[in-house]
Amino acid sequence: MASSGQVRASHILIKHQGSRRKASWKDPEGRVIMNTTRDSAVSQLKALREDIVSGKVKFEDLASRFSDCSSAKRGGDLGPFGRGQMQKPFEEATFGLKVGEVSDIVDTDSGVHIILRTG
Repeated sequence: MASSGQVRASHILIKHQGSRRKASWKDPEGRVIMNTTRDSAVSQLKALREDIVSGKVKFEDLASRFSDCSSAKRGGDLGPFGRGQMQKPFEEATFGLKVGEVSDIVDTDSGVHIILRTG
C-alpha cells in the first residue's frame, strides 16, 4: 500500500470543548463533549493507549467503546487514505508510523486521537 502513496489506519477520537464539532454518534447533543476538557480527553486517551500497548486489550475493542468518531462501528478503521485527505497533524502522524505502531496523542481540530497504522 505504501507504494501507492496510501496508508491504512484506525483511530480513537475523544472530542472536547475545543473540538470543531461538539457532537458525535454517541453524544448527539454534545452534552458530554461540552463538559470534557482537552486535558481530561488526553488523560483518557493515555490510559487507553497504555492498555493497548501492554496487550491488555485490543485497539478495535476500545475504539468501538470509546471513540467519538463514527468509525467506532468498524473498530476505528478509517480505511486507506492518501496525503491531503486528512487533517495535516493526523496525516503526518499516520505516515510517520510503522504498520502495527500506535501513535502518541495527536491533536486536530476534531479533538485528540491515538492512531494505529494498519497498512
